[in-house]
Order: sequence, then C-alpha cells, then structure tokens
Amino acid sequence: MTLVVKLFGQLQLFFYRGNKMAKSKTFFLDQHGCAKNQVDGEIIITRLVNLEFVQASNADDADLIIVNSCGFIESAKKESLDSLLNARSAYPEKKIILAGCLAERYAQVFKEDLPEADGIVGNGDLSLLDKAVKEVFSKAKKRPVFKGEQKGVFCGERTELLSYKGSAFAKITEGCDNCCSFCAIPLIRGRLRSRSSDDIIAEIKHLLKNGVFEINLIGQDLAAYGCGKDDAEFSDKKDWHSIMYSQLARPVIEEKNFTEVNGKSPLYELIEKITKLKGSFWVRLLYIHPDHFNPDVLELIQKDQRILPYFDIPFQSGDDEIIKAMNRKGSFKSYSKLVRTIRKALPESCIRTTFLTGFPGEKEENAENTVRFLQSIKSDWSGCFDYSREDDTAAYKMKGRVARKVALERAEKLKAMQAEITQKLLKKRVGKIYDVLVEEIVQNLEGTDEGLAIGRAWFEAPEVDGNVVIRYDLDDKDAVKNIVPGKVVKVKAVAASEVDIDGFYLG
Repeated sequence: MTLVVKLFGQLQLFFYRGNKMAKSKTFFLDQHGCAKNQVDGEIIITRLVNLEFVQASNADDADLIIVNSCGFIESAKKESLDSLLNARSAYPEKKIILAGCLAERYAQVFKEDLPEADGIVGNGDLSLLDKAVKEVFSKAKKRPVFKGEQKGVFCGERTELLSYKGSAFAKITEGCDNCCSFCAIPLIRGRLRSRSSDDIIAEIKHLLKNGVFEINLIGQDLAAYGCGKDDAEFSDKKDWHSIMYSQLARPVIEEKNFTEVNGKSPLYELIEKITKLKGSFWVRLLYIHPDHFNPDVLELIQKDQRILPYFDIPFQSGDDEIIKAMNRKGSFKSYSKLVRTIRKALPESCIRTTFLTGFPGEKEENAENTVRFLQSIKSDWSGCFDYSREDDTAAYKMKGRVARKVALERAEKLKAMQAEITQKLLKKRVGKIYDVLVEEIVQNLEGTDEGLAIGRAWFEAPEVDGNVVIRYDLDDKDAVKNIVPGKVVKVKAVAASEVDIDGFYLG
C-alpha cells in the first residue's frame, strides 16, 4: 500500500474517531496475489466504502479484516492462510472474512474446516461481499459462505487504486480456456469471457480523466480477448472460440495467412479503438499466451507509440516434450520465431517471460533445452517458479515427479542467467533519454543538494521489473515541482545495475 493511501486512511480514521456521532465501522484490506486480484481488491474497497465503512491503514484500527487471498500455487495459498490465521490469533475479537481465489477454490472445504474465518466470499460475484459483511456483524448464528457464479467479468467502480499514483490495471477478460496442465486458474476463475470493447474504453477514459497515465491491460490471456464461447461482440464475424480452441493445431505464429483467412483479431480491434483516444498515455499489454499471439497487433504498436512495445509472454519451458505435456501447441522453434517476429517489427521491443521448473517428467536434458531457449531469445526480464502440484489439474497425476530441491536449483540457474542478460541489455540503454513515470520520492541525500526519486520507464512493468532511480538537484525549483508521484519526467540514463537504471532529471 502506498504512503498516500496510508495517510489518507489515517485521516479518515482520525475523522471517524473524532466524530462521536459517527456510526461507521472500519476495515483493513490484506491484499495478496496478482494484478487481477488487485483489481478485485480495489472493487472490495469501494464496495465497503459504499457500505459506509472507513478504511484503516492497519489491522489494529479495523473492526473488519478482509484477507483477499491467492490460490494459484502452494506457496501463495500458504501465505494467504497464514495471514488469516495470524490475524485471528492477534485479533480474536475482530471480524475476519476470507475473500479472493483461495476462498473461491475451497469455499465448501473451508465452510467446515476453517472456523477462524467469520465469513468466506469467492470472487465470482463480489457483490455478495455486501451481504456477507452485513451478516458477520449481525446476530445471525450461521456463518456466511458465498461462492457466486463465474459469469461475465465482474467489474465496477474503483474509487481507490492500490497501484502507485499514475498507474492502473484494467481487466479485459476473466477466466481461461487454455487449460494448461499445471494451472488451476480455470478451476478458480472459470471459463474465458470478455468485457465489451465499449465498456473497456469507458473505463480507460475514466482512468485517464482521473489522472492515470499508464493503463495496464490484464487478463489470463490477452490474445484470447473476445474469443470466449459466450462472447457476443465479435462472434457475428467469426466463431473465434472455435478458431482459437478447436481449429488451431499450431501456434498462430506458425499458421500461414491466419489473419487473411480469419480477419483482424478481437484484440486488434480493441487496441485500434484505444488508439483513437486523445491525449498522452501509456497502454501496456500484460500476459499473452504464446500460442495465441497474433502478429496483427504489431502494426498498431508501430503506428502509435502510446501502445508500448512491451510483451509479457509466459513461455514456461523451451523444451518441446515438456511444452506438449503442459498442453501447449508450441515448440522451441515456434516460440523462438515469435520473439524474432516481434523484434523484427519492433526492434526496441521489451519481452518478459516466465519459466516453470520441475514439471513432472522434466529430465536434465529437458531443463537444459529451456536454458538454451533463454540463451536464444535473451528476454529482457523473466520470472521463474518451481512446479506446484495442484489438485484437480491434469498434471497432478502425472508420473516422473521432480524433487523440489532439483526444481529450485534449475530455477536458480535460469534466474542467474536472466540477471546477466538483463544487465547487458540495460547497459545498452545508458546514454538514452526516457520518459519516466515517477512513483515515489525516496530521500534527500544527507549532506548534499541531491534528491532521489524512483520511477519506471516504458520497458519496466509495475511491481515485477526494475526501476529508474532519478537523481536531481534540490536547488532546481523546476525539478522539485515536477518530480512528484504520478508525473512523467525526462530522464537521461547514465548507468545500469542488474535490474535498475540510474539517471539524471532533464525536465
């Protein structure tokens, strides 16, 4: 939570305590998980405020604690559960609700086995939170356990964002139909469905009007936007669900004349609408499945610099055997071709990816192929996590389980290699001038006239990549005025570390 949000919460609480007539209760949101869950958390905040609750900056001052949980992998599940159990131990008298992905996935189990939660609310229909909150503060003996239908894309007003000022996430799809054999997302968030383009454009306009500069489009697979089985907006032109999930034998990048045969993708049409908006802003595309990446969007990015040439493509593996076992259609060759295609169209593009180590059946030679793949594509950034055996997924019963120690060693090898690649690529950015979105003022260097701030350039996504350290003269009134969170400033890169750029303010 940002300093601004904390201070605002403290001011609200001060007013609440000072007003003897106030009847509002207070709440604290314990936020976990991915950007999609963050959007859900922002909706939760707004709904509670609309119920006349006041947000507290810490759990000590709250009447109600909401643990907005993650249920993706074992470590995330444990972290969320530990947070709830620790909250119950520390605050036996407070009301605690478990929300989010973990609550959605195990609602019926927790109904019997998690008495520490006063209420459980899944993420399919967040409006059910209103009813749950009222019930936990009532004298009703029955504990509310709600799991709404996974239908449509639940959105709504967000009066407060949990991102740094000037940046926001906008959810364009929900659920997933890829059904990668290791992934529990379809079990948690259901089948793929998309928001209408008009609805998305309206939200982007609202965010821009309220001072947001960077819009990060999110979904489990942006390339599948508009391709849900029940998505109506684009189905009058083509049956995009059948095209993507029944007819596609290879990754789109391997299909000749794909666009000529099927027409522009729904994602292309959405981005084209975004390019017609006026003003200065960034739009970043996050999470694109490599099998579905359609190069037709590259021409739009070539024409409009506001659509950032930043691509988050989770390849997961570079070994053909493992990729197939993950229920994917690609290969070392096709995924390498995709990277080359992007860089040919956009030489300055930035590519982030994710790798999964220790997948069932992964032998040393399979792991080495992933190492070769990373060496080949030289992604700007990558994350890496060891395989988590998730119940009810296809991989759960697969043979050839890999010892966790081995999986972690393989992950560390990839991380070390990526750190070396990233540093070399960042050094190539030294000497260039970038627009940098300021996130926070860090400090003034003691005994000097130099100020420090932290921000991000276009090639750095929020939370997951490095930052730009902005140095400026405290005697420069223009710098002091302009270097504030949410503003965009010109910075010259003068040095690079393993993950960060060091730069000087230019204006």
